[in-house]
Amino acid sequence: MADEFDPQAMIKRFQERAKAVKSRGLPPVEGAERMRFIEQARLDFMDYAIIGDAEASLEDGILVLRVDLRADND
Repeated sequence: MADEFDPQAMIKRFQERAKAVKSRGLPPVEGAERMRFIEQARLDFMDYAIIGDAEASLEDGILVLRVDLRADND
């Protein structure tokens, strides 16, 4: 599997998923269900964006994702 796996393509897919979550609309739900949907969308975006920002490599057949979670010091 490692021979045909492209870590950069995987990162690109996660970047596209993060964009899709950010731009999707809210279904016609109300109350607590609406809040659950919004919270799940927030978590989905965060997860996809974190992996989308990762540096990916294959090291001896092991996928390594390197993610800098430190706050920007700009």
